[in-house]
Formats: sequence, C-alpha cells, structure tokens
Amino acid sequence: MGKTKSNHSLKKISHDCYPLPIGPYSVARKLDNTLYLSGQIGIDPETMQLVNGIEQQMHRAFKNMQAVLTHAGASFKDIVKVTIFITDMNSFPIVNQIMSEYFSEPYPARSTVGVKELPKGALVEVEGICSTNSDISY
Repeated sequence: MGKTKSNHSLKKISHDCYPLPIGPYSVARKLDNTLYLSGQIGIDPETMQLVNGIEQQMHRAFKNMQAVLTHAGASFKDIVKVTIFITDMNSFPIVNQIMSEYFSEPYPARSTVGVKELPKGALVEVEGICSTNSDISY
C-alpha cells in the first residue's frame, strides 16, 4: 500500500522560549488552521525545574502555553478547547480561579480530568486546541 499525498499543511512548532519536550513529541503541531498544543506542566524554561505548588505550577503552565501561542502567532483568545489534568480534584476551585485570569468570555470548551500522577511529579498539566490563520515562521 502506498501513501497518498495530503493537501494539508502540517507544521512543527519549536522555539527556545518555553520548555523543551521531555519526550519524543512536539510542543505543538499546526494542521491547516488548527494548532494542537501538547500538555504543559509547571516547568520553568530557564531552569527546566518544576515550580512549587498547584497555583505556581498552573500559572507557569499557562505562561509556557502563552509562549508557544505567541511563537505560533496566536493567543489565548484563539483557543477553542482546553484539557486540564490535575492530581487532586480538591484543586478544582483553584483551576477555575487561575483559568479565569488567562481566558475571558467566550471561554473555550474545557475538560478537567483527575489523574493519579503526571510527568516529573507535576500537580497540573494543561493542553489545548487553537484555531488560527497565522503563518508560523520558525
């Protein structure tokens, strides 16, 4: 079976203003006008160390996501779907409060999933799907 050629434009997003992936994946991929953002945890991109506490980790994860979005020519207003993974569902009110600092109405669709554990012992991980017409230069 041969591969068929796609009419879609698939681009890899990478830069040095956010943490490098800690595994075999891209921080983001763009297909046509859809930008798929890999999960971000609260790693400081300068030290590559996890920051302390759920609040700091969530802010850092959103700042990392913002750096990816900016590099891709997009912003939080372009995100249509967010998935948040947390290791303690008692943190749900904190998730809502901090998310409201980065997003405004109309809010993106969102799922919040309680998980047993996350990479590097993180307490929270955030991923998203974005709609953008920007052309990425890298």
